Amino acid sequence: MALTAPTKPTACLVLANGTVFYGTGFGATGQTVAELCFNTAMTGYQEIMTDPSYAGQIVTFTFPHIGNVGVNPEDDETGDPVADGMVVKWDPTAPSNWRSAENLTGWLERRGRIAIGGIDTRRLTRVIRQQGAPHVALAHDPEGKFDIEAMVAAARGFCGLEGLDLAKTVTCAQSYRWDEMRWAWPEGYSPQKSPRYKVVALDYGAKRNILRCLASTGCDVTVLPATATADEVLAHEPDGVFLSNGPGDPAATGVYAVPMIRAILDKTDLPVFGICLGHQMLALALGAKTVKMNHGHHGANHPVKDLETGKVEITSMNHGFAVDAQTLPEGVVETHRSLFDGSNCGIRMQGRPVWSVQYHPEASPGPQDSFYLFERFAEAMEARKLPA
Repeated sequence: MALTAPTKPTACLVLANGTVFYGTGFGATGQTVAELCFNTAMTGYQEIMTDPSYAGQIVTFTFPHIGNVGVNPEDDETGDPVADGMVVKWDPTAPSNWRSAENLTGWLERRGRIAIGGIDTRRLTRVIRQQGAPHVALAHDPEGKFDIEAMVAAARGFCGLEGLDLAKTVTCAQSYRWDEMRWAWPEGYSPQKSPRYKVVALDYGAKRNILRCLASTGCDVTVLPATATADEVLAHEPDGVFLSNGPGDPAATGVYAVPMIRAILDKTDLPVFGICLGHQMLALALGAKTVKMNHGHHGANHPVKDLETGKVEITSMNHGFAVDAQTLPEGVVETHRSLFDGSNCGIRMQGRPVWSVQYHPEASPGPQDSFYLFERFAEAMEARKLPA
């Protein structure tokens, strides 16, 4: 009986310490260099790949069934994939889902994103957890030709995310209005026709579903670039200000974002609500500090405790930096805390409608554990409208 020749690897992942993982490439060809993280979510790979918060990162998916529901335009969180690459255990299968418009492999190829399958993702995840998020080079070549030495050098030459302002690379080029509400059966997405509140959203890498959640709670949303000034925000006469999620080092983005937020807080009594990077921006503006985490939080199964109510929420997270709760100044209260590692997940100003959370309430991991945050924002804007 003749033996089948082993399949030649068509992709490889090389860590800066010289560790090499060979596998099967799919999607685009070429090479990319980034920080490697892992995500534990069982669904939502398309939303993850198009989440601007993943700029500068390659995502390892710990769940093996990636690609089985295909992709469709409705599930993009931004116009194009932002994550630099994808690492999976099994090669994607043909999609089986009534909403699928395209298979994952073709979508990645068309969007210029490299992916590798056939990887021992459990081993790789242990490496990330134990040694921290590594710098890596990922290459896909149908001929299987790889210069490992050059790839190691490329991985070691990656500058890393510390000190890197990536919000400017993913923010909108100019302001725009948003009125699309959350998806609902059977009509899908529908416009907000009778908004009650004018909200200015600062785009540090905003996910579309966050904007939909704002619209669904009665907001007429105007999205401004990350570098917008306080005067530009206030020129829209908003009822509230929203600070979006985004990628990179919050301290670097804070160079221009923090003065704007401080001016808003000093000049007005407007409700302010932040998510993820927006949470970190608010904390920095209030006088706290942020730190780089060992491997970050990326997944849809993170338990977070509301310290003021005792409630535990199952949340979705995506961040590699965190607010240092020990640096919160007087008048700022820690409201939420991770039950995985005790890191900070929420703050609020005492006596003012100003708060933020580290996790993503729009991502529906609970699935509705955290929607109250958008309702709280609307209630704060409503209360401000009432006569004194």
